[in-house]
Amino acid sequence: MDSPAIEVDALRKRYGRRWVLDGVDFHAVRGTVLALLGPNGAGKTTTVGILSTLLPSDGGTARVCGHDVSRSPAAVRRSLSLTGQYAAVDGFLTGRENLALMAGIAGLRGRGARTRVAQLLDDFELTDAAGRRVSTYSGGMRRRLDLAISLLPRPEVLVLDEPTTGLDPRSRTQVWRSIRELVGAGTTVLLTTQYLDEADALADDVVVLDRGAVIAHGSPEELKRRVDSDRVVVSLADHESLELARAAAPQASVDLESLTVAIATTDAAGTLRAFFDAAPGAAVADVRIDRPTLDDVFLTLTGREPESQEVAA
Repeated sequence: MDSPAIEVDALRKRYGRRWVLDGVDFHAVRGTVLALLGPNGAGKTTTVGILSTLLPSDGGTARVCGHDVSRSPAAVRRSLSLTGQYAAVDGFLTGRENLALMAGIAGLRGRGARTRVAQLLDDFELTDAAGRRVSTYSGGMRRRLDLAISLLPRPEVLVLDEPTTGLDPRSRTQVWRSIRELVGAGTTVLLTTQYLDEADALADDVVVLDRGAVIAHGSPEELKRRVDSDRVVVSLADHESLELARAAAPQASVDLESLTVAIATTDAAGTLRAFFDAAPGAAVADVRIDRPTLDDVFLTLTGREPESQEVAA
């Protein structure tokens, strides 16, 4: 069996007296997506920095494609590419010129460089825009170009730090498609994201960090099974019906704007029967049953809502 693409064992990192990583363990199987989730200061960015050889650790080990990040940093950098939160492309150059410039820096020359640039432009659906200045590109196009640049040296591991921050839904979907295609071709992806639906859609495995420690590790479905209850969501036709529903289910969460009540339950059918028995006069517009999401998992495990983005560790 192949060794994991990423192996992290008892990893530790300290800033001053504060341990921002304290015994972190996880691994990423080759050709899969592993998502790192956690609230602000959980240690996601620090973990990425160590794996990318940008930060030294203060204990434990980390390996990328079998190479120790402390002992063999050059080998790690040959195996891994890092794409940051914001697209690192030159707006004054065309898409093709950006790729050609970075191909030279990556050591590609002549026909090999031209072939690789043309292939990546085609792979990321940028061929038609290749002769335009990048300053005219949409956010999604710039992000796809950034991903293409990261793949010039054909890395075995691609680290994506908040890859769709600030993108509109259509651009996010395009980037998601590109990531899936990369994984399908055998690339291993380590993803940090503030969007839990993104982790749910892309990740084979999820590592949840909190206060520098791993508090959960598993597939999205495995983690969702840790949340005991579903939610019955009842949409009411008017405010009078909403008040009847609130009285019938005082434990429910109420949304005055959307005229809905949400009831946590392990027995959706029984809860609905009890609700209708208790509020026979309520005019109901719609009923749905929501299964647990990664947002629910996050809240259950950390006791906090997901943050908009990480600012420190």
